[in-house]
Parts: sequence; C-alpha cells; structure tokens
Amino acid sequence: MTERYVLDLQEVDETQVAVVGGKGAHLGGLSRIEGIRVPAGFCVTTDAFRRIMAEAPPLDDRLDQLSRLNPDDREAIRTLSARIRRTVEGIAVPDDLTAAITRALARLGEQAAYAVRSSATAEDLPTASFAGQQDTYLNVVGPTAILQHVSRCWASLFTERAVTYRQRNGIDHRTVHMAVVVQRMVFPHASGILFTADPVTGNRKVATVDAGFGLGEALVSGLVNPDVFKLRHGEVVAKAIAAKQRAVHALPTGGTREVAIDSRRQEQPALTDAQVVRLVQLGRRIEAHFGRPQDIEWCLVDDGFQIVQSRPITTLFPIPETGDQENHVYVSVGHQQMMTDPMKPLGLSMWQLTAMVPMHAAGGRLFVDVTRRLASPASRAGLLDVMGRGDPLVRDALETVLDRDDFVPSLPDAGPGGPPTGGASATIETDPAIVTELIERSQVSIAALERDIRTKTGPALFEFLLEAFAEHKRVLSDPLSMQAIMAGMEATWWLNDTLQEWLGEKNAADTLTLSAPDNVTSEMGLALLDVADVIRPQSEVVAFLQGVEDEGFLDELAKLAGGTEARDAIEAYLDRYGMRCVGEIDITRPRWRERPTTLVPVLLDNVRNFEPGAAERRFEQGRRKARQKEQDVLSRLRALPDGDRKAGDAKRMIDRVRTFIGYREYPKYGIVSRYFVYKQALLEEAERLVQAGVLPQKEDIFYLTFQELHDVVRSNQADDRLIQQRKDAFESYHALTPPRVLTSDGEAVTGAYRRDDVPAGALIGLPVSAGTIEGRARVILDIAEADLEAGDILVTTFTDPSWSPLFVAVAGLVTEVGGLMTHGAVIAREYGLPAVVGVERATRLIRDGQRIRVHGTDGYVEILP
Repeated sequence: MTERYVLDLQEVDETQVAVVGGKGAHLGGLSRIEGIRVPAGFCVTTDAFRRIMAEAPPLDDRLDQLSRLNPDDREAIRTLSARIRRTVEGIAVPDDLTAAITRALARLGEQAAYAVRSSATAEDLPTASFAGQQDTYLNVVGPTAILQHVSRCWASLFTERAVTYRQRNGIDHRTVHMAVVVQRMVFPHASGILFTADPVTGNRKVATVDAGFGLGEALVSGLVNPDVFKLRHGEVVAKAIAAKQRAVHALPTGGTREVAIDSRRQEQPALTDAQVVRLVQLGRRIEAHFGRPQDIEWCLVDDGFQIVQSRPITTLFPIPETGDQENHVYVSVGHQQMMTDPMKPLGLSMWQLTAMVPMHAAGGRLFVDVTRRLASPASRAGLLDVMGRGDPLVRDALETVLDRDDFVPSLPDAGPGGPPTGGASATIETDPAIVTELIERSQVSIAALERDIRTKTGPALFEFLLEAFAEHKRVLSDPLSMQAIMAGMEATWWLNDTLQEWLGEKNAADTLTLSAPDNVTSEMGLALLDVADVIRPQSEVVAFLQGVEDEGFLDELAKLAGGTEARDAIEAYLDRYGMRCVGEIDITRPRWRERPTTLVPVLLDNVRNFEPGAAERRFEQGRRKARQKEQDVLSRLRALPDGDRKAGDAKRMIDRVRTFIGYREYPKYGIVSRYFVYKQALLEEAERLVQAGVLPQKEDIFYLTFQELHDVVRSNQADDRLIQQRKDAFESYHALTPPRVLTSDGEAVTGAYRRDDVPAGALIGLPVSAGTIEGRARVILDIAEADLEAGDILVTTFTDPSWSPLFVAVAGLVTEVGGLMTHGAVIAREYGLPAVVGVERATRLIRDGQRIRVHGTDGYVEILP
C-alpha cells in the first residue's frame, strides 16, 4: 500500500495530473521524450497529501471561512491562510509515508542535494498556468530537511497568492490537491526560460530565450536582466546581451546565495548562438510532444541541456484552423461589431450562419480572412480605405503585415466580380421615402418570421431556421439597403473632406448630422427619458425601483400607486427595444426583455438627472444646431470664389446625409430583432430537452453549435463531457485579449496611430464626434452598474446600441474599440457628445473619478491633474 505515496518520475506522464499534479505530470511526460534530459527524481503523490489532510485537526471550518472571503480582503486572507499553513506544517508525517520517501531517496543518493517542488493539481493546465503560485525549495540536503520541505510544499497550497488566485478564478480550495516533486539538484553554468512562441506578439514561428549565469532563480526573482535571444527558422534573428552583475549559486551545505559576477564575465553572453539554436530544437521537440507552445525552464550543465519544467503558454491567442499551410491574415469581427468579449459556441455559429462573408472562430471570437483581398492590388486599396475609415489601427496593422517580405502573396487583379469598393450608391435618389420603404420591408419580414415559427418544433424547427437564415441574409444584402447605408456614409466623408478643404473646418458633418431622423438607436435612448417622465412623479414607484433585484418586478409594480402606468411605459419600451442587450451579436446573451433589471439603474439616473420633457427638448435642440450649422456653412461657401456651385454641392450632400445616416442603425436592429425570435424558439426546444432529461439546464444549449444542437434534438442524446469542456474553454477565453489583426503564424498585430500633433502624455484615439469637453471620468464596464451625474464622461471598452440610453446622461465618450461609423460614434454625433474611440487600454489608463479632457475634434484625451 505504501508505494502509492511515491512514484518515480519515469512512471508518470501528463495524463496523471490528479495523482502527481501539473508539474509532476509534465516532468514525467518530458522524461519520456527522446533526446530530452530531465533531472532524476520522484513524486510524492496527492494520496500522501490527502492522508496528511485527514490527520489534520478539523480544517473544514477554516476552508469554508476562506471560501467566503472577498478576494480583495487581503488582510483577512493573509491571516487565515497563514493559520492553515501553520496547521499543515505542524502535522507529523506518518511513519509509513516517511519510510516510502526515505526509500526513494536511498535509490537516488541520500546525501545528494535536491530541489523540492510543489506540484498542485490545478497547475500548468492549458487554461490557467498558476505559475509561481506554490513554492519551490532548492539545494535541500538530507532526509530530515527533505521531509520538512515536503511539508512546506503541502502548506504552500495555502499561500496568500495561491488562495487569492483560486478565489479570483472561481476554483474551490477543496478540489485542488498538492503533490511534491523531489529531484536531483543540478548546478548549472547557465539557466533560464525558453518560450517556443513569442510571448509578446504571439508569433508561433519566433522562439525567445532568456538566459543568465547560475541558477534560474536570479531571472525569475528579477535579480538580474537576462540575455534575450530571438530565433526564427532555426536562426538567431535578434539578441540583447545584458550586464549580469549577480547570480544565484547553491551552497555545499544546502540552500542558495547571491554572488557577484566577475566584471570581465558580466558582458559575456550566457549562451553561444550555437547553444541557443540547439536549445530551441529541443524546445520544438517538447512543443510537438505536448501539442501546443511551451514555456520551458532549462539548465546548461557541462554543455548539455537539462529541462526542469515545461508548461503551456496560456496567454497566446489561438489561431483559426484552416487545414492548410498557407499564410493567412485575419481581421477581428468583434472590433467592427463593438463586441470584443468571447462568445459562446451557439452565438458564434449563429453569427457564422447569418453573416454575409465566411467567418473563422478562435478564442471565442470571430475573424474574417482578408488574405485574398490583400493579395490583389485593386481590392487591396479598397479594403485598406474602408478599414482605415473604420479603424486606423486595423489599417496600420494590415500595412505592417504587407510590409513584411512575401507574407501576403501578390495575385493578379481580380476581374469583374471582385468586391465592390462602395461606388454602388451613386444611383440612389435623395428621397426619405426610400428609408420608409426599407424599414417597412424589414418589419414585414420579421412579422412573417414571428408568425411562421410558432408552429415549428423538433427537427422541423431547425429545417425552418435554415430557411429563415437565407431570408435573413436576403434582407441584409438587399441592394437598396446597401445603397442607402453607403449613401449616408459617403455623404459624411464628402462633407468632412470637402469642407475641411474649402473652409478649413474639421469634422463638420458631426454637427450637420445632429438629431438626424429615423435613427432607431438614438430614439431608443430618448425613449427611455420618456419612460422616466412617467415614473418621476410616482414617489412609491421610484422608492420600489431603488430596491429591485428580482426579474419579476414588473408584476409587482401594479400593486403600487402609479405603478400600472409605470409598468405599461416600461412594457411598451421593452416591446420596441427588449431584444437589445450588451454584446447583442451573441444570441446567448440575456436580452432586456429577459432581464429587465439591467435597465433600472439607467432609468433611475434619468429620473434623477433630467427634467420632464427632456427627450423632445434634446432632439429639438440638436435639430436646431444642425440647421444653424447648415446655414452658417452655406453662407460661408457662397462668399468663396465659385461659391454658388460649392454651396449647391454642399446643400445636396447635407440633405443626403440627413436623409440616410439614421438608417445605418436599422439593419442591426433588424438582425437583433430576428435573433430574439430565433432564441425564444430554441429555448422552448431546450425546455423540452430538460423535461426529457437530456440536458440538466436550458442554458446548456449555448455551449453547442447550431448543428450540434440540431443533432441533440434529433437523437435526444447530449454529450455532457463536451458541454463541460466548452464551459471551461469559454471561461478561459475571458483572459485573452483579441487582436485587431491576427496572422496564421499566431502574431497579434496591433497597429499604431502615427501622429505627432498631440500633447505629450495624451492618450491617442480616433476623433469621431467633434467638440472638447472636460469632466469626471466614469469608467463603466457593465451598463447595470452605471451611476452617472450630469457632466460625467463615459469611459468603457466598447459600446454597442444597448449603451445608447447612457449617452443621454453623459457629456462625452471614450472607448477602447470603435471607428468612425461604429454605433457609439454615430450616436455620439447624433447627441452632440465629443467622443474619441479606439483609445488603447483607456479603461486601465484612466481611473474612475479622474478629471479628463476629451478632444473630440482632434482625437485625443488628456488626463488632468
């Protein structure tokens, strides 16, 4: 029985995480790879840890207490985790366990020096590396000292940082067990870390080696700067040799100490180029074995490399699968759709099935492959132009890739049938009746969908939905609709470019489009002000709403004085806009109709911050400003040479932009309206699956693709393991930052604003709505947590149409994602809010409550003292 407490490294592999922890399992796997040397050793298994915990005085209460603590309450976590550690370290190791460890030491050499290393079961996993969460002890000599350090490793499962990490990642303390790896100590000439993919850019073809003298602790602890080598295709392509003044060496009696490095050696590289190349070859072999890029700790002993750890690099963004070896360039869909959060599998597959172009999923996000359009000079110019107007960072990133040697092949120009570059709008008349007709067509199509879907269930529903998706695409690609959208956008660009040339005025269209008609998104924000007008006089209703937590609150309202009118006003709003929500391109996200409490904080802000009749006044004010601006522009143009012609051209474009720019928001409203109909039908299907015992809960369907869900409905069988894997993967995707542009090498290409016309220290972005405003920054990541005062400036990652009710309450807007024609920009212009979008890391660089100045005309943000 005792042998299960100790396993030789050679006996384990990466399938045995539950027995020997992540580190032990990886080391066992490494030791089986041909040509890879791993220092000899053994694992004290998790059975030993469980035995120790069973011998402990009752820890259950303390673990319960621990799991109830807030991850931010560092003092309480520090105190309680220290108490648990002392308890674990104080447990006497049972005789049979001591004997098993001592026997293993005798086999390897009892008086040799060892590294004693923690190996938790939730460590070095594909989705969370847990790097540095538990402890490692180097150069431990003698059985007594080794047993003592094994106990310390067990206790290190409860260090403050390990406990906090688990709490933040939602991992139950009881589900994690600790194994311990005991390995022969190596005394290296040099050591360091090898990343088999570039950890900064994500490029899988570039390996990075960090190297220093002595033990690797000097690098890990930040005591010295390492030498850094970059390799591509087996060659060193860049290196930076650091002055290495100190190293960590092992002492003969045990333990380690810092030593100064001889001044003549400080500037010497820790590895030769040939050694670096050899090391990376070993790294590629390890990467191939584990099937993904690795972060590898290595030691150089007598000109031979020994590997002391390998774990997956968890921060890399995954690459879309293509099944070929060609180069590909992908552009993020999320940055165009204002939704960079991960999507669940059903959300991804529904968007793919209803989109106008093929889309590839990776890391819970969608990408479009633009390689062919970049390869042909004719379509390349059009693509770069459209991308540049939308988001200059995407254009710059694409140009960066194009500048690379031969990454994108050059193809001859496509003949007729290549993608249009937007000239289709020339034939359309400036006629408001066109917009009316388009809106009517969309409403008729949605009404037919709602009517026809009612009778469909089971496999017949899925057949019907595939037909509905074809109709969905037909409506989206309606040539008249495309022309109306392009007409509004091109008129905006014409006015901005031409009026800057003729009058020296930047972004004139921003004022000329204020309160444009037929904009369903800006109407949505104003309509919530009207709902606030109904609620404001009813003090009982206002008091009730301040305490609302339950989604059934609308039924409760009717019991209050004035509650029926309040409920009817909210219901009417939800009938028109209840299909919207944050991240609405993901069908799995809860809609306002499903979770009306989301709107309550915004409603209460409107009750508090506005006077009755604010919606109409706001709209009228905007229209008046736009009219004044039009008169001002036209009279200034008439005073120029050839002024009447210029004024005539400008007047035609102003009429055109006001006719069509509002419609640009409608197709998205149509898509989301359809999505809600699809979703309700699929959830009814899910309810039947729950009743039949096929699924434990309705929301499990969100973790299946549309096709997989179809199969489940047909067969009445679901793969629980697959659903759980998808849930775990979705959780892990939250930690990834999706790149604007991604290559098939895995490189995330960020792009830059190449500008020198902004003050030092300012945050640069894209100017999308003119004007300058100063105020208090409110950094809001969740619309349900909005708490705004008049004059506040909203700072967030991205805004989709669901955020527009907040826009009426703020004085300016800053977002990390966005372009000239994305929803936030269009609505900011409609409401006359100075806005700068595409400001990298704005929500981290600007603190909530700081005073900032937003330069909406010039595209930058200043943080004020």
